[in-house]
Amino acid sequence: MIAELVFMMGEYEARFPTDRWYAKNHMWASEQDDGSLRLGFSSYAVRLLQDVYFLDLVIEPPMVLASRQEIGSIESKKAESSLYCPLAGKVTALNEALIQDPTAINLDRYGSGWLFELDTAGADDRSALLQPDQYIEHLTTAWEVAQRTIKGQANA
Repeated sequence: MIAELVFMMGEYEARFPTDRWYAKNHMWASEQDDGSLRLGFSSYAVRLLQDVYFLDLVIEPPMVLASRQEIGSIESKKAESSLYCPLAGKVTALNEALIQDPTAINLDRYGSGWLFELDTAGADDRSALLQPDQYIEHLTTAWEVAQRTIKGQANA
């Protein structure tokens, strides 16, 4: 069994497998057998979004992406957001099933809820990715900001 770290979002747990890296934009990256990275949303992102019901990716293989390039959008019960790639690289695969039905993002975010695969060879040194413990540290600040934003919206 893969070890996990837990971050408390109020009374809710967000769990993070330790066998992958995380980006500050709340995506995870897992190295595949061919050296490419499979990317998806972290538990933190899914918890904030709640009930993802629409995913639009405007990328396809073999597109070459720049770091922080817009790659699509996502809609959920709580928000509509643009999506950005955390690393530079070449798109090698899309999770086509997820585009047709994005509920796997809610149900199996670290498995069948993956978004796309990216070959970063020669493009990026992956320094934008955080180790799981570094990501938990980042979440401490991100959660404080999110709580202020949520409270501000509730009081508006």
